[in-house]
Parts: sequence; structure tokens; C-alpha cells
Amino acid sequence: ADESSGYESESAGAERGGAAAAGGSRGRQRRARTAFTSEQVCRLEKTFQRQKYLGATERRKLAAALQLSEIQIKTWFQNRRMKLKRQI
Repeated sequence: ADESSGYESESAGAERGGAAAAGGSRGRQRRARTAFTSEQVCRLEKTFQRQKYLGATERRKLAAALQLSEIQIKTWFQNRRMKLKRQI
């Protein structure tokens, strides 16, 4: 996997029967699903209870503290807001 872009290489996806092999190669591969640790989820949930939206600075600090990328934090918050919306 190519860590710099966060996407698997074409050959890695094809070897495992990934999306490119099944549906034809249309650009970039899907990123592998992130498995958050229970400590990371706990911290993310606590932060979410305080504030539903994070600014760039808060996202950067939280990403550094949890050893995740800012995009992973942003996506987690988007998904969590959608989960809350569905529950309501």
C-alpha cells in the first residue's frame, strides 16, 4: 500500500481481487477501512459530545493526539453526525 497517498497500488488491489480487478480500472483504489482502537473511539466520542463540528486547528490537534490523519478524523465526525441524524 502507498502510505503517502493512502491508496493501494493497482497491483496490490488486483492481486487480492480488489475493485479494480472486478469493475475495471477507473482511477484510484478505495482506501482500506480504518480499524480504530477502543481508546481512539472513546476519545472521538468524548470530543463529539462536546462539539459536533471541529475546526481545522482542533482536527489537527486531535489527529496528532490519536495518531490518525486529519482526513480520518474529518470522515469519522461526518459519519458520526449522520449516525446521530438517523437516530433522531
